[in-house]
Amino acid sequence: MSAGFSVYGGVMTDAAQLPKVVLVTGASTFLGGYLTTRLAQNPDIERVLAVDSRVPTKDMIRRMGRAEFVRADIRRPTIAKVIESAQVDTVVHAATSVMDTVGHSPAIKELNVVGAMQVCAAAQRSPSVRRLVLRSTGMVYGSSAADPAHFSEDTRARVDPTSGYGRDLLDVESYARGLSRRRQDIAVTILRPTAILGPKISTRMSIYFSSPIIPVVIGYQPRLQFLHEEDALAALEHATLLGKAGTFNLAADGVVSLTQAIRRAGRIELPVPANLLGSVAGVFRNMRVATMHGDQASYLTYGRVLDTTRMRAELGFAPRYTSLETLDDFISRRPLEPVVSAGAWHRLERRITETARALV
Repeated sequence: MSAGFSVYGGVMTDAAQLPKVVLVTGASTFLGGYLTTRLAQNPDIERVLAVDSRVPTKDMIRRMGRAEFVRADIRRPTIAKVIESAQVDTVVHAATSVMDTVGHSPAIKELNVVGAMQVCAAAQRSPSVRRLVLRSTGMVYGSSAADPAHFSEDTRARVDPTSGYGRDLLDVESYARGLSRRRQDIAVTILRPTAILGPKISTRMSIYFSSPIIPVVIGYQPRLQFLHEEDALAALEHATLLGKAGTFNLAADGVVSLTQAIRRAGRIELPVPANLLGSVAGVFRNMRVATMHGDQASYLTYGRVLDTTRMRAELGFAPRYTSLETLDDFISRRPLEPVVSAGAWHRLERRITETARALV
């Protein structure tokens, strides 16, 4: 290996360009916590700070090793003091919430939008900051019947998200792009991962596929992409070490139809009219049917496929798992309970029919 270069996690980087002091927000989340762990294991990084208003679990604190946990609310100006006092050169904003298993609440919106505004403002004021990596989401493209076959990073949503996580992250991305315009010496990297699945991470899609009975929209066969949790972490680490400015879709190779995914997971498909998708899920909540939220319902009707050319050619990142391998690993390593028996299914089918008639 040539002098002056470092290889870590499969990434060869000029050692002089590696970050020295990294701050990661969202330390109590899966991605934020495990990314902190990976960065703390890199001997070329001098200091790693993990920030969150919630204290991570004892197991996560142990995994973080030499990383320093700082309890701070990113929605408050105190985050600027943390960045300034530690002379942070790289900020990884991984606290953006897009995977909560509950509905999108005003508190989540405040965390996403106000939190990002404070983080970007703090980075702008700090002369030491040279990189900002933002974990965004493919939800910014929305889901509609007018969607193209693939969304590239330059493709605008045909129907902009007006609420939920997609709307939040559109606003968050605008703060990050504003930072890059005002501080052109800061390399701003925006990552847009598709639906993340894995044996450890908990997302709305993992709960959806864990339900014994899965509502689907009659007449639609959405195409889905996945990103393995390990690939999501590797992409965040890669972007942090590389410091490549730009916006990048993150998704595994290949697509999986919704029906194919349900059958591989051994679940029971429940076809319903589009306008009853959320109602049916609510009626049968006591049978562990996943609750549908507005943005998720449209995604499960129309699907979404991201173009990853830029991820490979410019970011230089390639996921290890395909979409199908990601789904299969989720199924095999996160055991799913057996579905209801045939007799119970017939009784349930009659109940569904009666409920649907009552709702029409």
